[in-house]
Amino acid sequence: MRLSTSEPITVLRDCEALLIPTAVPIEIPKGSEIYIQQSLGGQYTVLINGNLARVASKDKDALGIEETQEEAIVVEGALTAEKVLEQLKHCFDPEIPVNIVDLGLIYRCEVEEQIDNQYRVEVDMTLTAPGCGMGPILVSDVENKIKQFAVVQEVAVELVFDPPWSMDRLTDAAKLELGMM
Repeated sequence: MRLSTSEPITVLRDCEALLIPTAVPIEIPKGSEIYIQQSLGGQYTVLINGNLARVASKDKDALGIEETQEEAIVVEGALTAEKVLEQLKHCFDPEIPVNIVDLGLIYRCEVEEQIDNQYRVEVDMTLTAPGCGMGPILVSDVENKIKQFAVVQEVAVELVFDPPWSMDRLTDAAKLELGMM
């Protein structure tokens, strides 16, 4: 679901957030007025007092958004890198309304079958800017999205910066979304 509001939302309870792009933890007090800038991949980028902050899905009730239960993903046949990449299209940079696959942030995705139809998934990913404080948060998002597969036993995500990310890595879908086509 893609949600953004031009009307202020009053926060219903104190909730945790991370300032963007530094990832410094803050608390948004109950009664604060915020604006939802984007709601993609189950995370919420909000504008509060002129700053962008990321509210995790566990705190969406504080924004007045109903709780939904995420279910494990059952895979038909073998788990493949293509299926993992499709799942990672539900991870979004908190500042850019484009998924991390179309942004070109995923450099490598390997799926290895283990014992009893269980899998290990390894991902190398990068950031649009090496100094971005949201890096560990995006790594965690990737790990959590992959762990939604019922057959995944182990996930290893490594943040790499070689080669450096450039806009050449954007897919045509990302360029279209960003108004570059």
